[in-house]
Amino acid sequence: MILPDLLGPGLRVVFCGTAAGRVSALRGHYYAGPGNQFWPLLAEFGLTPRRLRPEEDHLVQRFGIGLTDLAKTASGADAEIPQAAWDAPGLIAKVNLHAPEFLAFTSLTAARLALGARTVSAGPLPDDPRLPGIRLWALPSPSGRARGHFRKDPWRALAECQRSDQGPPPDQAG
Repeated sequence: MILPDLLGPGLRVVFCGTAAGRVSALRGHYYAGPGNQFWPLLAEFGLTPRRLRPEEDHLVQRFGIGLTDLAKTASGADAEIPQAAWDAPGLIAKVNLHAPEFLAFTSLTAARLALGARTVSAGPLPDDPRLPGIRLWALPSPSGRARGHFRKDPWRALAECQRSDQGPPPDQAG
């Protein structure tokens, strides 16, 4: 396992990437690459009470957030990940076990691979019978490599949808 899952009971949203990037794997923390916008986006849209550093990724569960990847045995750019490393059944089992309100893929590629779809668009996704009661979202990748295709609007919409459903996340900053 390149990065351990940060999952548990009572999560509002689980963010799922494709695989740990090179820098994240080297540093041992999620979304640690230079230029990655994941942590700033969480703070900007009120999903965390402040901007966390990648080294603080272990704190996310305090804010109702979980983290995982579709490939847990390989790291690098998506094109470098062997087909055998993509584990959609494993992801679905983990997510069903913890039953968050939302499963948000942090790239369209992750959503496509996990759900077996030909294409996906950023934003809310149709229900999947393998994930009963879990609302699905696809988000543009926050990676610095994807900057040319990045849009904040789907991230903002996810945060607004969560707030409208349950109010703001708990503030248990440590």
